[in-house]
Amino acid sequence: MQQQPLNQNQTQAGSVTMNHGGHELFDAHEMLATTINVLDQYMIFRPYVKDQQLLSILDHQYGYITTQYNRMVEAFSTGQKPTTSIGPYEMDASTNVTYGITPSQPKKPNANLSEVKETGISAHMLGLIKSTSSLFAMAAPEVTHPVFRRVIADSIPDWIEMAYEIFLYQNKHGYYQVPKLQQADMTAMLNSFTTSSTNIKSSTTHLH
Repeated sequence: MQQQPLNQNQTQAGSVTMNHGGHELFDAHEMLATTINVLDQYMIFRPYVKDQQLLSILDHQYGYITTQYNRMVEAFSTGQKPTTSIGPYEMDASTNVTYGITPSQPKKPNANLSEVKETGISAHMLGLIKSTSSLFAMAAPEVTHPVFRRVIADSIPDWIEMAYEIFLYQNKHGYYQVPKLQQADMTAMLNSFTTSSTNIKSSTTHLH
C-alpha cells in the first residue's frame, strides 16, 4: 500500500513533537520568556494607569498577548496546531497622525513613584512591544518545526499592530512627536526610487 504523506499531526520514527532543532529550542525559550516578561510588565504598569484610553489599550493587549502565549506554548510542547484559534489584532484607535514638533519641557528621570505617568508607561509599553516584534521576526526564520514556525510568523503582524496602537495614543497626547522634513526635501526623498521591469532570465543570458 502506498504510504500517505505526513501531515502536521502524524508521526514517523518518533513524535513530531521532538522535531525541533537545537538553535530553535533556544530561540523558542527566549520568545516565550520574553512574552511572559511583557505580560508581567503590563501587570506592573496597570495600577499606575489613570487614563481610561490607555487602560483599555493595556487590558486589550494583555488579553490578546495571553492568548498568543498559550497558543505558542501548545504548539511548542505538542507539535500540533493550537486548539484555540485567534484572529488578527484589531485596534479601536483612529490612524490619524499629527506631524510636526511642538516645544515641550525637557524630559528627565522620575524622582519618585508619584511621578510615574501615562507618558512614561506608554513609552515602556511601546518599547516592549517593538522589541518583541523584532525578536519574533529574527527568530521565526530559525524555527524548523512547521507548526511552531507558522504560529510565530503569523503573530508578527499583530505585535506590529499593537505597537502602532500605542504610538497613535502617544502621538495623540503629544508624547511621541513626529518631525517633518521641509516640502522640497520630502519630495526629493519620495522621488528617489522608480519601478523595475528587469527580467532576470534575459539579463543573465550573456553569461552562457
